Amino acid sequence: MRKIGALAASVVFCIALGSCSKQDKEAGSSPTSGPVPEASVGPAADKLMEEAQATFKPIPLGAPRLEGNESTPEKLALGRMLYFDPRLSASHAISCASCHAIGLGGADNESTSIGHRWQRGGRNAPTVFNARYNVAQFWDGRAKDLFEQAGGPMINPVEMASPQEHIEEQLKSLPAYTVYFAKAFPGSAHPVTLDNVQKAIAVFEATLTTPNASFDKYLRGNNDALDTRQKAGLRLFMDKGCSACHNGVNVGGGRYAKFGVVSSPGEKLLPRGDLGRFAITKNEADRYVYKVPTLRNIALTAPYFHTGQVWDLNEAISVMGKVQLGADLTPDETAKMAAFLTSLTGETPRVYIPALPPSVATTTRPQD
Repeated sequence: MRKIGALAASVVFCIALGSCSKQDKEAGSSPTSGPVPEASVGPAADKLMEEAQATFKPIPLGAPRLEGNESTPEKLALGRMLYFDPRLSASHAISCASCHAIGLGGADNESTSIGHRWQRGGRNAPTVFNARYNVAQFWDGRAKDLFEQAGGPMINPVEMASPQEHIEEQLKSLPAYTVYFAKAFPGSAHPVTLDNVQKAIAVFEATLTTPNASFDKYLRGNNDALDTRQKAGLRLFMDKGCSACHNGVNVGGGRYAKFGVVSSPGEKLLPRGDLGRFAITKNEADRYVYKVPTLRNIALTAPYFHTGQVWDLNEAISVMGKVQLGADLTPDETAKMAAFLTSLTGETPRVYIPALPPSVATTTRPQD
């Protein structure tokens, strides 16, 4: 579930590189000795913070919840196992974690991911971190939530290539899973189903949030959480129009937008054969429209764009300024915006790798 993508038809500079609860207050840093950096205090600093607080929201603290899919310790434990289990794939070689690695910003640092029989996916794998705050999942928004998203890669012939009946057959051939599913879904006569697989994985993925980035601390009132250069980048980010699409708790992920509002980024970054959301809606207005990606942890998730063809953050910013705004950003402007974007790197979720149920003599065999 990543990076630089499309930008809003209404103008904006989606540096894309697919509703939060009341926030806890965070104490500010104690004053430091020595000269105070310019713009860190006074009316200008207060105005910048106020504008930022009106446009963005910090990642909520505490355990996230999914509507209609209650999280229990048993369901969460099951979802963690399934996320890391490669036996959900036909080859027994690919798991959810293969393309959404916890240690790689929730992505895989590939232009496009490697799937079944070394096939390549058509688009860059979005980060799974903070995906629960997106309006929808996948670049084209074809999955409305994490539950729907969890089922897509498993049955996709290019990705994990496991038909629904194979997933259920495979899990039932691992005796320990029968026990885990029964505990996670008490009262269900037939707990080992693809539907319950998706529910469990969604519950686990919802926990993969990255709170307490420097920008979150700034939004909660700590003026010293950003340095002078990052504040200058934030000012540019809002003044240039980036925040018209990249806003809210996820600094993106909340709407769809056309990639190439002012000019085409070229075939390398926008292949003519990939029509974006149009393939889902068949609406002519959705040609080359994609979900605006989150910019959370963007410094960790190169390469950028839905094609994964740009590896440098500054270059991605420059490209988006030109094709979305018609603006030739200076190297200093792109560097300042890149500095701001590094403040969106939060705390990586601490996830232990679970011991998976062992295969037995009757366990289904991997396909070649």
